[in-house]
Amino acid sequence: MRANDAVNGLILILLAVAMFAVTSTFPEFPGQPHGPALFPRVLASILIICGGLLTWRGLAARRAGERWVVLAPWTREPWRVVSFFLMLISLLVYILVGETVGFIPVAFGILLSLFLWFGVRMLTAVITAVIATLLIHWFFSTLLRVPLPRGWLDPVL
Repeated sequence: MRANDAVNGLILILLAVAMFAVTSTFPEFPGQPHGPALFPRVLASILIICGGLLTWRGLAARRAGERWVVLAPWTREPWRVVSFFLMLISLLVYILVGETVGFIPVAFGILLSLFLWFGVRMLTAVITAVIATLLIHWFFSTLLRVPLPRGWLDPVL
């Protein structure tokens, strides 16, 4: 999918205005002319200018006949659309149940279901999901020291 630059420019402007508004809550440092809000406000101002340029360019392209949104060819194939939404649903499932169930069972379930959906044989999918889950858990929890949720496995781990 490709959106017209005017759409992208307006989204960029809205995000920059929100960023500028959030900086109004930043505390001022006594005795200093510039506080912690300076850099985000400068960045937001630059983003507003860039968003304005994108919007101007997109409106010019729209006048020349460009559509607001052009869908990619893969959106015409239903199984690819379902695959796209399965990825989003997988993220949502992890967000909603990851803390309660734990990283290892949720990651294993997500990987196994996606492998099977994409046509991997059952034995290969199970072995790969187990190995990938354990490697990802080891990498994040041991090397990067990211506290992954233990959930149901808390008494075991």
